[in-house]
Amino acid sequence: MSLRPLHCKSGIIEAESQLSDITWPTGDSDVSSFTTSIASSIKDYVYENGRRYHGFREGEYLFPNDETEQARMDMLHHIYRLMLGGGLYKAPTPQSPQRILDIGTGTGIYAIDIADEFPNAEILGIDLSPIQPHCISNWDRLFQQAFHHMRPGGYIEMREFRVWFYSQEGELSDESSVRQWNCHLVDGMNIFGKSINVVDELVEKLKAAGFVGVREDVLKVPVGPWPKDPRLKELGRWMQIQTMDAIEPLPLALFPRVLGWSEQESRILFFESSTRI
Repeated sequence: MSLRPLHCKSGIIEAESQLSDITWPTGDSDVSSFTTSIASSIKDYVYENGRRYHGFREGEYLFPNDETEQARMDMLHHIYRLMLGGGLYKAPTPQSPQRILDIGTGTGIYAIDIADEFPNAEILGIDLSPIQPHCISNWDRLFQQAFHHMRPGGYIEMREFRVWFYSQEGELSDESSVRQWNCHLVDGMNIFGKSINVVDELVEKLKAAGFVGVREDVLKVPVGPWPKDPRLKELGRWMQIQTMDAIEPLPLALFPRVLGWSEQESRILFFESSTRI
């Protein structure tokens, strides 16, 4: 069960695939030329509103990829490990897995940690740019491909946040700047064609792709050191810092590009929201 915002606009505009714009290589020399062109262009970054964004397939993903964002992503990795009691996964994997795929490897920190845990496994981390998190628009196709390529007995594990803030009493009031930030974020991402809260759909999508024994674990994550429980208090401290760093990056590109806001309008809401986290 999930709670959804009551005052957000609905509707999703399908994003047009850019695959048709790519001429795929046909021979050995073409392959060499193709990979060289990607390697040379992948770091042609775009700068906007004081932040740096990926250049390869520009506009496919709206988070920045600069050093500040890399630090936030590594902090989020630490938060995930705190949530899992120091672990890297919950799937009952075999003691010696042979191949592990990390989609949206970001800074590569998860791939490095999982490689340390399974030194004999082949670890593959892929991403849109060398340091960004995932950029997936068609989750159904992703799961179908995963199901097709996995060996019987293999596991797929997804880890996603529901990006929606609550108080201890439930929903925030409509007047809350945090709720307004959250609502505009949801609206903008729906218009962009990539739901920010796809986590609500993952279980059914996995089942539809053919996976069996699907289990969903929902963990409550505090924002701030207010819990009495020492473990949750530490988790809350890290989550508050990470949240403060996350208030700006995605909407700073999303609000002007998709919602038509000015940079000043966007930053005013970011400031009001961050002071109430």
